[in-house]
Amino acid sequence: MTAQLPLTVFIVDDEALARLRLRELLADIESSCPTKVLGEAENGQAALEWLRTESEKATPRLPDVLLADIHMPQMDGMELVGRLGFLAAPPAVIFTTAYDNHAVQAFDLSVLDYLLKPVRAQRLLAALEKARQRMSASPAAPAGDTGRSHLPCHEGTRFLLVPVAEILYFRADLKYVTACTREREYVLSETIAKLEEEFSDAFIRLHRSILVARSALSGFERAPLEDDAYGYAMLRNVPEKLPVSRRQWAAAQKAVLEDIG
Repeated sequence: MTAQLPLTVFIVDDEALARLRLRELLADIESSCPTKVLGEAENGQAALEWLRTESEKATPRLPDVLLADIHMPQMDGMELVGRLGFLAAPPAVIFTTAYDNHAVQAFDLSVLDYLLKPVRAQRLLAALEKARQRMSASPAAPAGDTGRSHLPCHEGTRFLLVPVAEILYFRADLKYVTACTREREYVLSETIAKLEEEFSDAFIRLHRSILVARSALSGFERAPLEDDAYGYAMLRNVPEKLPVSRRQWAAAQKAVLEDIG
């Protein structure tokens, strides 16, 4: 088995103990996900200066992953992320924070993951593996080009992050959109139009109220004359069928044929 090259990491947190804790966690998961810490900073301004200096060297050592707190003096984590555009290939950003009220804004910035303190080893491992998978899929693409990886969902006092990769389809209903996975449904504070624009590469429209994941489609069938729908889309290993409007019938089938062609 070929040994994995270590992910290079830079840690940004205003608390020395928090930075030490992350180093210890990285050491704990070293056998599953090798990493190399290039450095650390106590705020976003110091991190940005380090990145600028390093990027100007003849042989720069830039991190694959930025582990960053959000609440920091001088420059917080949100501003830091917004100012990484000078890098040809910005690092994947994983926020490590004690506050959950910035998650929506974070994923709007295409942050890779959002870990709540105290950070757990298995949660950090999963986030780093996600970074490695992104690099393997498109090593030259800047982080964030594929849109958000998770969508926020509030259920009473719970805050959930729904992986986009697990969503079979979105269904619009009045003011809300429901994201349907194989296991359950999640009510999102999103609009179907915004989701269609953001995830146009992965989802196609079947109906004015339905977007379906291209990867979930297995075929189409015409509807009986007495049905309101013009036709139905069939999903892989799912008995439910989704209505397709007359307007979207040809375009949806064409999109699927292009995917397999």
